[in-house]
Amino acid sequence: MATATDQYILQDKFPEVFAADVDPGTAEIMAATQRPASASAQEEGVTKAAWKTIPSWTLISTQDQGIPPDLQRFLAKRAGSTTVEVAASHAVAVSQPGPVADLIDTAARATAR
Repeated sequence: MATATDQYILQDKFPEVFAADVDPGTAEIMAATQRPASASAQEEGVTKAAWKTIPSWTLISTQDQGIPPDLQRFLAKRAGSTTVEVAASHAVAVSQPGPVADLIDTAARATAR
């Protein structure tokens, strides 16, 4: 029987890697309560790439230490995404919820029928 491998960020490294622009107390809570990601999420193949057939939007966090901004840009360009860049960490939804909500609103309005 195969066992799954969980991945997580060490709590003492979490603010630097994931939430550098988040209030330290909030980042500490985030570090302590993070849910591990299964390694299979990065290892399993996909059967269909949705971005090939539907419009996509990407928020690029330019201060992200988890996913390099240049990689985010490459993937967004490959997907033909409409992009917005925000000077924020990976935890942009916590540190700057306004731009995140604006992007979601823009995408929803653009695709509304």
